[in-house]
Amino acid sequence: MSRNIPPLDLMWLLVETANAPTHVGALLLFERPARAPASFVADLVASYRAATPRTPFDQVPRLVGTRLPHWQQVEAIDLDYHVQHLVLPAGATERTLVRLVEDLHEPMLDRNRPLFRLVFIEGLPDGRFAMYLKLHHAIIDGMSAISRIVASLATSPKERTRPPMFAVDVAPPRTRHPRRLSAEVSAFNRSALRQTSALKDVSVGLVVKTLRRLVVKDTAGSQPFAAAHLATNEPVRTPRAFAMLALPLETMREIGKAFGGTLNDVAATIVDAGLQRYLDDLGRPARKPLVTMLPVSLRDEGDTSAKTLASAMFVALGAPDAEAEDRMRQVMAAVAAGKADLRAMSKDAALLYATTVLGIGTATEMSSVVGRVTGHLANFVLSNVPGSREDLYLHGARLAAIFPISALALNVGVNVTLTSHAGTMFFGFVGNGIALPDFDRLARHTGDAFAALGAAVQRPAQRRRAKPGTTAAAAAKPSRKRAAAIGRGAPG
Repeated sequence: MSRNIPPLDLMWLLVETANAPTHVGALLLFERPARAPASFVADLVASYRAATPRTPFDQVPRLVGTRLPHWQQVEAIDLDYHVQHLVLPAGATERTLVRLVEDLHEPMLDRNRPLFRLVFIEGLPDGRFAMYLKLHHAIIDGMSAISRIVASLATSPKERTRPPMFAVDVAPPRTRHPRRLSAEVSAFNRSALRQTSALKDVSVGLVVKTLRRLVVKDTAGSQPFAAAHLATNEPVRTPRAFAMLALPLETMREIGKAFGGTLNDVAATIVDAGLQRYLDDLGRPARKPLVTMLPVSLRDEGDTSAKTLASAMFVALGAPDAEAEDRMRQVMAAVAAGKADLRAMSKDAALLYATTVLGIGTATEMSSVVGRVTGHLANFVLSNVPGSREDLYLHGARLAAIFPISALALNVGVNVTLTSHAGTMFFGFVGNGIALPDFDRLARHTGDAFAALGAAVQRPAQRRRAKPGTTAAAAAKPSRKRAAAIGRGAPG
C-alpha cells in the first residue's frame, strides 16, 4: 500500500539537510512505580519491541521514480533499531540527560527505514527514567504527535495494556465507498478550482504585504521575510543545544487574563523578553522587535490524520527595551493582527501559504548573503501544543514532565515549543549549538521574564496600565509556584 505525499509534508523532506534535519521530538520523564522490579524499564523495552507499528510508522518516503513522491509500506521493521535502551553512568544529573538529548537529536533519521526512533533512558536522579521520541515532521505535526502520545498512556496507574505511540490506532479509517467516474471528475475539478483560488489569494497577499512593508514601513500583521539578521540567523550547523523550563500553568492563565490577553500571549511575551536578554548577553543585541514564526494548527477537532495540517503567521513582537507590561501589550496587538490576516484566508489558502513561504525561504536562505539583504523568514519559532489536563501513566509509571523538542530550518536557529500537562507548562528550547553558546541562559532569562510579568500584575492598576475593562478579579495576585529551568550548564 502507498499514498502520495502532500505538498507541505513533502516540503519538510525537501528542505532537510544533514545540518538542519526536520524531525521533531519530545522528552518524557517518568517516576518509577513503587516496588517496581529492577527490570522494569527493560521489560518496557521488550514490550515496545513486540508491538506492530501502524501507519505512518510502517512507511518510508520514495521521492524519485516514475510516479509522484509517495509513502511506501515496508515489509519488515527492525524494532531493535527503532526502540533503544540506554543507561546513564552512575552520578548522572539532569545536565547529563540534556547533553545526551542534544546528541540524540542531532542526526537525520534514516530514510530507508520508517521515520521514527524511541529511546528509553535509565539512571536519572531519584530513580526516574526518560523516554526520548524522534519523529519526522513529514509524517506528523505537534497536535497529532501529542494525541498519539496521550493515547499510548493510561489515566490509571493500574492499567498495563496501552500500546506504544507508534502502534496506537488513534482513529479508525473511514470507509471509502466507490464513486462513479463522473463524481471523481467533479471532485477533481472542485479541488482544482479551490487550489487555483488559494494560489491567487496567497500570491496577491504576499506581494501586497511586501510592498506595504518596503514603501510605507507597515509591519503590522503577518510579515514573513521581515526579520533582521541576528545571532539566531547564522547558518544552522550541528551540534544542537537544548534547554528546558517548567512554569505553573494556572499562573500563566491568570497573568494573561489580568492584561486582557491569553496564555499564548504570555508565552510569546516572556520568550521574546528572554531572547532579547540572551542576545544582549552574547554582545549582539537586537535593534528592533524580534520576528517570530507562530505555527497555527488547521486540524478539525478529532482529526488525527498522519500528515501536517498547519499554517503559520510571522509577527514582530515587543520593542527591544520594552518593560514587562508594555511588552505584553505590544505582543498582544501584534499577535491579534497576525491572526486577523490568517483568518482572512480559506483553509486551502492557509495551507498553501505555509508551503509557499517555506519554499521561498528555502530559495533565499541557500545564500546567507541573500538572507541578510532580503530579511530572514523569522528570528525564532514559537509554538504551543496543548497536552493532557490529567495525570498519565506508562505501565504504572507517572508521567512527571514532557518537554517538546522541535526542529531548526531555513537559518532560523531558535525553536521554542511548549506543551501543557497536569497543571504545568513545559518549554523545550532548541538552538543552533555553534552560534548560540550557553544556551541554558535563554531558559533562565525566560523564567526571569515570567517573574517580572507576574510582578507587573501585582502593581496597582493605574501603574501597570491595565487594558480597559480588566476586572479586579482578573488582576488578582497569581500563585508563586517556582519555575524550574534546566539546560546545558544549568544546575543539575
